[in-house]
Amino acid sequence: MGDVVTIPREEYDRLRAAAEDLADLQTYDRAKADLSEGRDELIPAEYADRLLDGESALRVYRDLRGLTQAALAEEARVNRVTIAEIETGRKHGSVKTLCALADALEIALDDLTSDIGRSADRMKN
Repeated sequence: MGDVVTIPREEYDRLRAAAEDLADLQTYDRAKADLSEGRDELIPAEYADRLLDGESALRVYRDLRGLTQAALAEEARVNRVTIAEIETGRKHGSVKTLCALADALEIALDDLTSDIGRSADRMKN
């Protein structure tokens, strides 16, 4: 077995707090680097609130990008009616369709699919 070191509890607690602070600073530095290098973006509170309120992620991100349904349909090569049905929760969209929409909006697929469970619940009621 390795060496054992005994230290006062206060010193242990101080070291643990310092380690947690360091981890937080490293996370912050990574987030800042991701933003400055274009690997991530900030979403204005208005749009974040809409997502948190359960509004269709597709509609929110489309609005954030300043696109109409028709413009997004053209960019993603998806039928505009399909976009409308996904936004209203009448349909979920195929993986292929959602990938095309996510690519056109320059977001991760996960950003679009997080509300599928909520829309499925709405369709049941």
